[in-house]
Amino acid sequence: MPSAASESPSLHDLTRRRFLGSVTSGLFGVGLAGLMQRERAALALQPAHFQPRAKRVLQIFCPGAASHMDLWEHKPVLEEWDGRMLPGEEDHVSFQGKNGALMKSPWPFVPCGQRGKMLSSMLPHMAGHVDDIAFLHGMTTKTNTHGPGCVFMNSGHLTEGFPAAGAWISHALGSESDNLPAYVAIPDIRGEPPNGKANWSNGFLPARHQAIVMADHQPVRNLAPAGGDGVAIDERLERDTRELINGFNRDHARQRPGETELQARIHAYQLAARMQLSAPEVTDVAGEPEHIHRLYGADSGNDLKAAYARNCILARRLLERGVRYVNLYCASRASGVDGLLNWDAHRTLKADYERHCPVFDQPTAALISDLKQRGLLEDTLVLWTTEFGRMPMHQHGTSGRDHNPDGFTVWMMGAGVRGGIDVGATDDFGRRAERRPTTVWEFYGTVLHLLGLDYRRLSFYHNGADQRLTDVHGGIIREVLG
Repeated sequence: MPSAASESPSLHDLTRRRFLGSVTSGLFGVGLAGLMQRERAALALQPAHFQPRAKRVLQIFCPGAASHMDLWEHKPVLEEWDGRMLPGEEDHVSFQGKNGALMKSPWPFVPCGQRGKMLSSMLPHMAGHVDDIAFLHGMTTKTNTHGPGCVFMNSGHLTEGFPAAGAWISHALGSESDNLPAYVAIPDIRGEPPNGKANWSNGFLPARHQAIVMADHQPVRNLAPAGGDGVAIDERLERDTRELINGFNRDHARQRPGETELQARIHAYQLAARMQLSAPEVTDVAGEPEHIHRLYGADSGNDLKAAYARNCILARRLLERGVRYVNLYCASRASGVDGLLNWDAHRTLKADYERHCPVFDQPTAALISDLKQRGLLEDTLVLWTTEFGRMPMHQHGTSGRDHNPDGFTVWMMGAGVRGGIDVGATDDFGRRAERRPTTVWEFYGTVLHLLGLDYRRLSFYHNGADQRLTDVHGGIIREVLG
């Protein structure tokens, strides 16, 4: 068969559809179309507004509303008042109904680190990192519903259709890697979080900024080149095919400059081509040394823990190879049984968290230790988030806790963060943020600041307004800045 180059077809005589219908290398040729000439403007590193402290972000998300007073924020008064009604809220009705009496944590808190930070005894591995963490104990949110809560914590907006923080960072700073995406989401083996892909959406930003989903349990498909049964594709034909299709792509895109979905599709094929070379290596978690698998708990007999541990290893491999923003999920959506698949402990908090904490604790602590010993924590910002907190009372007729948007804990550590501090606090019972309340918008204003970005200047014109990650709000939590 003559090569595509020898036929020298005209771009005007040969349509894209007709060519793709007959090209022998099919989608592999499409995928490699931009390998030689990619869109530099889409991928080039962009300048920050000022000198950054962080180059990349790891955001660990525990969906289901992980309880602050059972994990991170010790409440001795809650222990003293266990079994008594919360003054002034004896008849309080929250998300799932009436609340009962105050309920102390089922597990003791123990002093950790040099400063004796009180942490749940259910987190013995994370206890080793408290001197590096800035805890934000006065976080608040605008909803007590899981789906909007997850989307709000990821995007700064309650409704779907807005870009996630990782998409904003991809848009602002571009990619550090030629062969890997700028933004990756790693869902839990148990499934996607509430509201699914809206948590890592590009929203109204160009579609190339949406996250690429990767996970150890969810291999990247179609990595092998076309040509089965041992039949190899001629190298010259493959090269000429790439060059010709790239011409079609450029011509097609020039005629439709406003179609970001088209640009994103072209970019996706180009990235897919490069990932055919890079993805098999970066996703080779099984090839890690045995001591790494032991460190993370990937050799655990607990299948959920082992799966999450392998995703933690994947997260580290992505970060050290230049991925700008990694969303790592521990747990998933709600289910017919509250607290089975995520941290939504409405009815049986003790049993639920004795299932979830061992899955989370060792792998997460190992990931932080691994980043630190490799020198990556110096310029990697690590965030831990959940969508809201839990009530200090038990739900009426249960031994679990209802939703609480009025006060909960998130934390950050790593590049530019002053570790070993508590910023803000809920009241003595853990009911409401009382000292130094913070907002999701301030949280992301601080994240952007550490990345060298001014939250007031990072905007995108959409629907007649300059839209921002921090909406019309913002601010910087300066107490955490090292």
